[in-house]
Amino acid sequence: MMVREPVFARQGWYPLGREACVRAIEAMKVAEPPADLPARPVAGIVPHAGWSFSGATALGVIRAIASRRQPKTFVLMGAWHRAQRPAGILFPSGGWETPLGIIEIDERLAREIASRAGEMVIEDPEPHGPENSLELQVPLIQHEAPEAKIVPILVPHWNRAAELGRIVGQTIQSLAADAVCIGSTDLTHYGPMYGFTPRGTGEAALAWVRDENDKRMLDVMVRLDAEAAVPEAQRSANACGAGAIAATLAAARELGAARGYVVTYTTSYDVMRERTGRSDYEAAVGYGGVVF
Repeated sequence: MMVREPVFARQGWYPLGREACVRAIEAMKVAEPPADLPARPVAGIVPHAGWSFSGATALGVIRAIASRRQPKTFVLMGAWHRAQRPAGILFPSGGWETPLGIIEIDERLAREIASRAGEMVIEDPEPHGPENSLELQVPLIQHEAPEAKIVPILVPHWNRAAELGRIVGQTIQSLAADAVCIGSTDLTHYGPMYGFTPRGTGEAALAWVRDENDKRMLDVMVRLDAEAAVPEAQRSANACGAGAIAATLAAARELGAARGYVVTYTTSYDVMRERTGRSDYEAAVGYGGVVF
C-alpha cells in the first residue's frame, strides 16, 4: 500500500509522538461554533500553519463538523504552494501516516472524482510529499472522527477551481457518499518578511489586514461566491489557497449550503503577542475558520 509519511511532524510543525500529539490537540483552546450553525454541516475552510499558530482555528472547524455528524470521508482540498500544472492533484490510493496512525484513502470516491473531472485532475502522489496544506489537518480529523477516510486534492490558483469543486460536490451527491469537504488556506501574509507592505508597518497596517484585506476574503467565503475567490486573491493577495477556497465553496453549494459561518479568525501577530507580551511585530498571517 502506498503511504505518505508525516513529513511536517518530523519538521516540528506539530508533535511527532502519538501521546504528545494527543496532548497538544486536547490542550487547544477552541472557540465554540456559532449558535445558528446548521445541524448538518457539509464543508469547512481551515488554515494550515504550524499548530502553535493555527491549530486551534483548524480544530474548531473540524470539531464543529464532527460534533454534528461523523462523516465517513473528508475530501481535503488544499493550497498548492508549488503548483506547476493547471489541474487538481489527487492522491488516489493507499493512506497517510501521522503520529495517530494511518488514515486510509477513500479509493472509491477518489476514483469517481478523477473519472468525472477528466483532465482537470491528475492522479499523482508525488506533489503531496512536500506540501503542508493538508497534512496539518489529518491528525485533527483522526482525533475528532477516528473512523473517517480522506481524499486529498491539491488545487492551484486556477480559473477552473470552482468547476472542479462543483464536480466534487456533484460526485458526493450522486454516490450518496457520507462525505464533507475541507478546504485549506491561510489568508494575508503581511510584512517585510513576506514582501507585502502596502500600508507600511505597525498596528494600523495590521488592523488593515484584519479589518479590510482578510475580511474581503472571509466575506467571499460567507456568501459562497466560489467564482470570486481566485480573482479576489489575485487583486488583494489575501489567500495562499484561493483555488482551494473556490473549489470548497462550489462543492458546498452543490451539497446544499446556503452560507458560511465564521467560527474563528486570528493572526500570527495575535498569537505572538499573547505568547510573549510583545506588540512590536511587523508581520502577520491571517487564519480563518469557516463552516458551511
